[in-house]
Amino acid sequence: MGRRRYRSSASFGKRQEFAAIGELLRRGYDVYLTLVDDRGIDCVIRQSPRRYFDVQIKARSKDCKPKNAGLFPLLNIRDPRRNYVFIFYSEHIDTYWTIPSVEIVKPGFANQIKSGPNKGKFRLMLTNYSAKRDCVTPRPKYEKWINVFGRVLGEPAELD
Repeated sequence: MGRRRYRSSASFGKRQEFAAIGELLRRGYDVYLTLVDDRGIDCVIRQSPRRYFDVQIKARSKDCKPKNAGLFPLLNIRDPRRNYVFIFYSEHIDTYWTIPSVEIVKPGFANQIKSGPNKGKFRLMLTNYSAKRDCVTPRPKYEKWINVFGRVLGEPAELD
């Protein structure tokens, strides 16, 4: 039997949230799941009683067009702060980027939508696609955010 197609993008997104959470747990982080994602928070990482990170996880399936493998088009960042972190994942190149929201909203980092119903949201393209070589690669501009869980979130804490 061949690989089952994803029933919907929502189910893919949920599976990738759990995969990213599994990666955080594997690395030793103390992760708490939210029941409702109405504030753009998929999980919380606790480093100490007073230090935590709100985490939003976004993923792109390898079923999308390769030119869109790293496209995250409608990021709603109402309250940017150092402890509000995005974890992006591209299945095409099996790569994670861990980026604080305060970086995403800096001028020149991502494109902010200027008009229309999505005004104020951010669009981020983390990969390049070469049609000539049929190849997806990370954009050099964002390479410093690849697989840097510890640099952004701190090393996993030993909690009581």
